[in-house]
Amino acid sequence: MMSIAEPLNQSLLPSPAAWPAEAALPRRAPCRPGDLRYRRLMGAKAWSALRPAVRRRFAKRLEAGQSIVYVGQIAETRMSLAGRILVQATRLIGSPFPLEAEAKGEAAVVALTEDRGSDGQFWTRLYAWRKSFPQIVHSSKRFAGPTGLEEYIGHGVGVALTLHEEDGGLRFRSAGYFLTAFGWRLALPAWMTPGELIIGHDDLGQGRFTFTLKLTHPWLGTLLHQVALFHDTVLSYDTKEAQACPLSTSTPCSPL
Repeated sequence: MMSIAEPLNQSLLPSPAAWPAEAALPRRAPCRPGDLRYRRLMGAKAWSALRPAVRRRFAKRLEAGQSIVYVGQIAETRMSLAGRILVQATRLIGSPFPLEAEAKGEAAVVALTEDRGSDGQFWTRLYAWRKSFPQIVHSSKRFAGPTGLEEYIGHGVGVALTLHEEDGGLRFRSAGYFLTAFGWRLALPAWMTPGELIIGHDDLGQGRFTFTLKLTHPWLGTLLHQVALFHDTVLSYDTKEAQACPLSTSTPCSPL
């Protein structure tokens, strides 16, 4: 199975002085029982193998009107010629992939909000491009379908996802693309899809983490590979869920 992990050039990482000081970030309020949905999909063993900070971020259950925001910047972007053509073509369905082929250093923001209509989550990503208007990518993760998790990017296009632990990080792997319209669902054959999509979340410590996007076509190779660096805007009291939440260790904790 393909790994998303690649040696990250340490020069791409901002210096510690570039990240906000802990004292400048707000501390969280006493926590509530967290979100069990990702844990149920992964299983207790794989979930426990994730780094505590990763578990904490994906155990957040937001209330109505609440959002979580992560801020950072793009570390590197690589696209093949075929990848550039694909990215431009997907403008027709709302531009789900970053449009800049060689982005590096641009500001990036991710916002997470509960989707009360589907009991899922809205994910909104903003890229502040230097040469063009900022790009906003939005999608909805829904806990449904044959794998238990699907991502809808709009215009009736979606992808089924599976969850995996890898070196303490979390991986979302594509498990089939589909179209939906008027209550109908059509699975797309492999030759009509852009290939295997892998999204990685790896903790760097001190409230920092990487978000990695990799799209690989079976014939054309890697179409797109992007690494972005983010940091928490709300700190937990401790890196251990059991200490961060005055509940049993079997209950994930929401760090809000």
